[in-house]
Amino acid sequence: MFKFDKKNIVRLLLFVGAIAVISYFIPRESNEDFNYAIGRPWNYTLLTAPYDIPVNLDSVSAAKRRDSVDRAFIPVYKRDNAIAMKAVNDLRKALSQHGQVTPSLQERITIAVRDLYADGIVDSETYSGIRKGQLPNVRFIVGNVAKLVPTTGMKSERAAYASIDSIFQEPYARIIIGEVQLGNYLSPNVVHDSTESARLLEQAYLKALAPIGVKQKGERIVDRGDIVTPQIYEILKEYERLRQSRGTAAESRDYRFAGQIVVVTMLMLCFYTFFYFFRRRTFNDMRRLLFLVAFVTVFTLVTYLVLDVFPTVGVYVMPFTVLPIIITTFYDSRTAMFAHIIETLLCALVVSYPMEFIFFQFIAGLTAIMTLQELSRRSQLVKCAIYVLIAYIATYCALEVINDGTIRNINWHVFLYFGLNVVFLSFAYIFIFLVEKLFGFISTVTLVELTDVNTPLLRELSEKCPGTFQHSLQVSNLAAEAAHVIGADVQLVRAGALYHDIGKIDNPAFFTENQRGENPHKALPPEVSAKIIIEHVTNGLKRADKAKLPQVIKDFIAQHHGAGKAKYFYTMACNAHPNEEIDPAPYTYPGPNPNTKETSILMMADSTEAASRSLTDHSDASIAQLVNRIIDSQIADGLLKDSPISFRDVEKIKQCFISRLCTMYHSRIKYPEANKKP
Repeated sequence: MFKFDKKNIVRLLLFVGAIAVISYFIPRESNEDFNYAIGRPWNYTLLTAPYDIPVNLDSVSAAKRRDSVDRAFIPVYKRDNAIAMKAVNDLRKALSQHGQVTPSLQERITIAVRDLYADGIVDSETYSGIRKGQLPNVRFIVGNVAKLVPTTGMKSERAAYASIDSIFQEPYARIIIGEVQLGNYLSPNVVHDSTESARLLEQAYLKALAPIGVKQKGERIVDRGDIVTPQIYEILKEYERLRQSRGTAAESRDYRFAGQIVVVTMLMLCFYTFFYFFRRRTFNDMRRLLFLVAFVTVFTLVTYLVLDVFPTVGVYVMPFTVLPIIITTFYDSRTAMFAHIIETLLCALVVSYPMEFIFFQFIAGLTAIMTLQELSRRSQLVKCAIYVLIAYIATYCALEVINDGTIRNINWHVFLYFGLNVVFLSFAYIFIFLVEKLFGFISTVTLVELTDVNTPLLRELSEKCPGTFQHSLQVSNLAAEAAHVIGADVQLVRAGALYHDIGKIDNPAFFTENQRGENPHKALPPEVSAKIIIEHVTNGLKRADKAKLPQVIKDFIAQHHGAGKAKYFYTMACNAHPNEEIDPAPYTYPGPNPNTKETSILMMADSTEAASRSLTDHSDASIAQLVNRIIDSQIADGLLKDSPISFRDVEKIKQCFISRLCTMYHSRIKYPEANKKP
């Protein structure tokens, strides 16, 4: 039953918000309803013709026919008689006004120019085509009839002038031609009719590129797995063009968008369900749940953006394995694999070949998780990246061979894209650092760094409180072994144990493990001694804040005594005032009680290791009795009531402690002394 409390409302808002954001940014505007390419398999279900679809020529055949039409096409020209008439009249007038031109010469020049216009004067570009043999004929439209006219007699303005010059050889005539500037009276009278030529050319194209058949309504176009041939490609293009013209494409996009929202909702619901049933601690921790939902959502949006800008290359370059690597670092491999699958399915909504993409990323993600497991050194990330690169290359080659049946079509440039993918994958180390700072998480890498005993805080502890430091080392080893037995976080327990008593640095002499001589508590009343002892928790938290230790380490400092009592001094106070009721508050640690498996293990290990030092009998029975008494007392006092640890885990921890302490305190063989020589 859903309860409308604060946490559930926040979870619901996260759920709805993630669906809304992802759905809003899914690329929807596209000229194509399907993603396909020539030579690739059709990745959708059977497609049949919803109406009659003309079958057009494929692009290669269409291009050949267009070239053939272009070669055979005869352009349309028109003769402008007004230009010729005006030019001849103007020339006759100029010659008559010259005053030195005889009537005979005037007539000869005029007739020569008129003959040139009769043959046709064209522009220089047309004349160049005529001389190259590219334009043996032109078309004239007379009425509604096209007439072919040879171009053999046509000349350009320059060629026409040269012709006149070759006719009139006598010097006197040449002087007259030059003085009247005959070239000014030679203009093209046969001009290209671009409008009519374009119309006729378009008609020729339509005739040459007419549909070669019809896909009748209900007829099969393509089915899943079929290779998209050039012919099928053209049919699909025509199918989508008809859908656009009939107004069904927009309606189809709306339905598709609605379907995408349903898919996104189902995937996010699966995501939530996984954590509800199998990772309840993560589901209840709002900070960890927020990180997972936000990380998956943001990563999806970045993927959509990259694939929108680089639809082909982006699939290979985008480092999808960053997500499982980071989640493995802060959670576990099962959570990482499930999140990676959800992420892959969300991104598959926008890629061209979703089935291949899903297979690609599944193999790569599985490889990353299996080779990484626990990131504690930078070299592990390099090793993981190399294995991911090998997985990508092997998967790509296998899929190409399956699709094409040969290795000749493998695009070797894709290997370069995979190399860039691995380079981007190396930035996961930076992302891990940012996640730690933003969400307060702690990675195994950081835990390994914290367990270095040469850190300033641990060096200070070893110098000022050598006994406490040795106690912390022993507790660390004891707790880490127990964590391993019950499947808790070993590295976290080890680090927490090393820092749990750093508050003792402020008053080292008041703790028995550091005392060398007189006990200062003998001169103090029990409540004062208890206060000093209890303060090592608050002092430890202050030092942790100053050293900027992660919150999870501070939890070990705060919870390693829980809300228990400083029993030694509380018992002394009770014995000193047998007839009075002693207020337990001054003798009680501030807590809280342990609320994780790791902090619970530390509390048990801390008390057990400390108590074992007071034993005089280190037999197996004595140690077993001590361990059972200490841990059973903590359970009876309610110190483990907030812990997720089970009774089965408690029994395993007891057996682990007994085994380790018996090994630590086993009796050694006494070496005999050498006999002295007389």
